[in-house]
Amino acid sequence: MTRIPEEDRNILEQAIYLPMVLTILNRDLTVINKSSFKLPQPYLNLVEETMKVIQKELSAVKLYMSKNKLKVQQLKRDEAFTMFLFLYKGYEEQHNYFNPRIRNKVQELMDYYLYKRHISNYTKSPKN
Repeated sequence: MTRIPEEDRNILEQAIYLPMVLTILNRDLTVINKSSFKLPQPYLNLVEETMKVIQKELSAVKLYMSKNKLKVQQLKRDEAFTMFLFLYKGYEEQHNYFNPRIRNKVQELMDYYLYKRHISNYTKSPKN
């Protein structure tokens, strides 16, 4: 049984996932720069702007964690699981995450940041 409230656990998980999303997008920038796209700039702009949004959210996560005495550390990783240590207001909890679950969550976040967060902007704009 965890002592960490769901809201704070979600923040701790964001501190795990968001840096992973940034790492992947950074690699993607390298691939785009080395590719033979006829017009690479729109792709570069999309990835760079997405990274700025994620960095801003990660900064807010880190600030919240600092103010509320939360920390997360990766303890160990094998081919199936990654273990993290959550420090919550003096309590320590170890949590195992199934690596495919991590990958799926990171992919879900990438989908959100690259595409889905823009959908509401288009539905609010007047139709031509």
